This record gives sequence, C-alpha cells and structure tokens, in this order.
Amino acid sequence: MSEEGKRLSRRELLSGGARGVGLLGLGAAAGFLGGRESHDDEVWQIDPEKCIQCGLCTTECVLSVSAVKVVHSHGMCGYCELCTGYFDPNPVSLDEGAENQLCPTGAIEREFVEDPYYEYSILEDLCVGCGKCVKGCNMFGNGSLYLQVKHDLCINCNVCAIASACPSQAFRKVPKTKPYLLRGKGDVG
Repeated sequence: MSEEGKRLSRRELLSGGARGVGLLGLGAAAGFLGGRESHDDEVWQIDPEKCIQCGLCTTECVLSVSAVKVVHSHGMCGYCELCTGYFDPNPVSLDEGAENQLCPTGAIEREFVEDPYYEYSILEDLCVGCGKCVKGCNMFGNGSLYLQVKHDLCINCNVCAIASACPSQAFRKVPKTKPYLLRGKGDVG
C-alpha cells in the first residue's frame, strides 16, 4: 500500500470523530439513565433515632407544605391525660384550648377514652412537620410521636433540600419496598 493510501482524508477523519463523539454521548446518556434507575428504588426518610426536631423540615422542603409529617406509634403511647406532645409545658389548664396546646396548627386531636386515658391522633392535613410535639414527647414522654417523610406527598428529589440542611444527618435513602423507619412496636397512624 502506498504512503498516500494509509492517510485518512479530512472528510474521513471528521466523520469518524463525529461518530466517536456520538457514541460517547450515547454511552454517557445510558450510564446516566442506568444510574437513575438504580436510585428509583430508593426514597428519602428520617431516622427517628437521629432526628433532633430542629424545625427545618417545615422550612426547607421544596413543596409549599412539607412532605414531612408527625406519625404516632399507638403501641408505644401511654394515652396520658397530661401528654407532653399535646400540651404546652406550662398549660393554663388541662383542656383543649389552643393556648394550652403545643402544636401551632392544631394538628393533634385529643379524644377521651376512659379515666384517666386519652387517645391522640395526628391530623395530617394540618401538620407542617415542625416537630414541636415530637420534641415534647421525647423530652418528657415515651417517644411515640416522631417525624417521617410521607411518600404520597414527597416528590423524592434527587438531592433532598431538607436532607442537605439537616444538622443531625437524620435523612437517608431507604429501599422503596421499606420506605418507613419505625420507632418501637405497634401501628403507625
């Protein structure tokens, strides 16, 4: 073969380079999409053992109302008359008046069961995920109230804004098949 036969023409060089760049782009796109698929089987969640109820779940979520809500482990609850997750630490009286409640939005409902027991329920539509009730319950109660990301509300951001701001690093990815990190035993509601 002659010296001239071994040389590539400018057209062949550019054509081969464009094909190479195209293949590289396809490979990168496939890798990106493949990487996304592996993350589609995970969701964000709060570890209740690490959460310090700092209040950032309310303000840092990209949604207008946070996807973080309080959940109640009824199996752990003492059904106390003086619930430290429901009442302000220094209530004027032990009644349902707003001035006596710890929750700023009235998201906890209190219902008399029998003397001296009361049942507490979270009104999820009113809960903003501030964690004030959780802090009260953890400080003086049994820890039956805790924060969790509600997956019917969460859009599962690639990089969660709350997780990035969380001072206790309580946010982590968990398998979509087991999306909740439960505290104690009993039903969550």
